[in-house]
Amino acid sequence: MNTPLLKLASVAILSSVIAACASYTPNEVSQIPVRATGDMGVVIERATGQVQIVNHSHQEVLAEIDGLGDLSHASIVYSRDQRYAYVFGRDGGLTKIDILKDKIAKRILQSGNSIGGAISQDGKLVAVSNYTPGGVKVFNSETLELVATIDSSVLTTKPKNKDGSPVRSKVVGLVDAPNNKFVFSLFDSHEIWIADFSTIEQDKAPKLTKFSDIGLFPYDALISPDGRYYIAGLFGEDGMALVDLWHLEKGVKRILPNYGKGQQKLPVYKMPHLEGWAIAGDYAFMPAVGQHKVLVVNTKTWEQVTAIPAHSQPIFVMAQPDNRQIWVNFAHPDNNTIQVFNTETFELVKTLTPGPAVLHMEFTPRGEHVWMSVRDNNEIQIYDTKTQTLQKTLKSSSPSGIFFTNRAHQIGL
Repeated sequence: MNTPLLKLASVAILSSVIAACASYTPNEVSQIPVRATGDMGVVIERATGQVQIVNHSHQEVLAEIDGLGDLSHASIVYSRDQRYAYVFGRDGGLTKIDILKDKIAKRILQSGNSIGGAISQDGKLVAVSNYTPGGVKVFNSETLELVATIDSSVLTTKPKNKDGSPVRSKVVGLVDAPNNKFVFSLFDSHEIWIADFSTIEQDKAPKLTKFSDIGLFPYDALISPDGRYYIAGLFGEDGMALVDLWHLEKGVKRILPNYGKGQQKLPVYKMPHLEGWAIAGDYAFMPAVGQHKVLVVNTKTWEQVTAIPAHSQPIFVMAQPDNRQIWVNFAHPDNNTIQVFNTETFELVKTLTPGPAVLHMEFTPRGEHVWMSVRDNNEIQIYDTKTQTLQKTLKSSSPSGIFFTNRAHQIGL
């Protein structure tokens, strides 16, 4: 037996334990149980400016944290180690939550009105898209110190702000892309920009690639799970704008000419969130704007294959991790219903009525369960995806978005 080697190993283990506990006070170490982050998540409680920290293996609420401001349109991304959740509030707040300590680690107000954000591939940068003032701000994910400000296009036809500054285009549809890039759309100036931060550590400014005249008023966007295709929906006309990030030289391609708000004759109660698309195999399943349909699109040609009749106007169309089924929720006044469809046959599997205002769904990483926020019942419902049966109900105050930590390792989420 090599005693010196054993002593060295013991020292190394002890050093690791000391390092792990360094950020905690002695009292915190004694009170906080050891837990991993892989089966945790955060639920937005939109009416109260709070979030819940949950565990989806044990199906329980672990903690509730307040003081997060306006969460009426909030979203979350995670650090690479899944320990920190970055919450983007509508009031311009960027809040970093430590989900192991059950508390806010850092909070800043970075703008007057923001609409979501993203985290870079290497996890070092957090970007926020802003309505007021228009543009994107990028922060150090560890300290929340400002790294870069990307001002959006000036709207020369509009009078200046009260402080004399120019009015700039609102930014929407911000996502992360491979190689430390962020992609986003400019609503008022009809553009798509790509910000390349791959050289930021060499003290070089981010490289901007800009596409103009991409279509009228892009209102939201998504990126395909492999990070190749960025697609923006258009509010001002029918159709969508697609950028192949592998071939920027091809510019912007217009797809699905009959999709969108522009020529829509039916009343639209709520515009669907494009990040609620489901891509399964060679098909994309997407909500038809204002129609009682789920559109099926071939992802190789980006042409519509068929349309699936649905209960009402779809909002989120989400695929189970195994891609066997899609789950669909609907706009007001029919937002008490969920429908499940088979992705091979497009047939209806089941119709559920969880309760009033089913706002969001989130699948556990391997897809055995789906969690639903039922806002007006003040509860989260958990269903078995194989049988589509209710397994458990958790109390939550006006819940909306549900975000599990496995998102930390997925592009565009």
